[in-house]
Amino acid sequence: MSTNTTNEFGGEFGGITLLGRAHSLSALFIVVLRAFIGGMILFAGIGKVLEWPFDASGYLANVDPASPVSGLYGAMASMPALMEVVNVVVPVTQVLIGVALIAGAFVRLAALGGAVQMAMFYLGGWAGEFLALFDSTLIYAAVFLTVAAFGAGRILGLDAYIERIEVGGTPLIERFPAARYLLG
Repeated sequence: MSTNTTNEFGGEFGGITLLGRAHSLSALFIVVLRAFIGGMILFAGIGKVLEWPFDASGYLANVDPASPVSGLYGAMASMPALMEVVNVVVPVTQVLIGVALIAGAFVRLAALGGAVQMAMFYLGGWAGEFLALFDSTLIYAAVFLTVAAFGAGRILGLDAYIERIEVGGTPLIERFPAARYLLG
């Protein structure tokens, strides 16, 4: 592996230009991070499936009143039809997110789904304390977003191949530019 290659990244945020130079091992690190966070959510989903039936109503009904979502989650828990859907959607999406991240397929979509789930768990567990900003579920959400931001599916992942699939003689990513937001 060459350490002479320039690996720069950057962007503009609030009128400030941010530039950085990544270490030559950064690509390997982001693949490992993608696999770890994918494995974490995969096994969380598998655990829910193996302990079937999964029931989220107890969690939703007992959210701390200080949480900004306590009323919404309580209302959700009181709707049996909605709970039937939630009880299937949570474990199934966790398994799918985990498999997608480990395989490196549809990484941005999967990572966004993981970040949304972690944000919802974070809000449900928040009791109004300042130190809750450092809760593990919020950190997990940040890790999911990091994996998405770095396009980790293009590094030892299936997204690099999916983007090159030809549709009507044109690579998928060129024919459907919006797919860039799902792949990567």
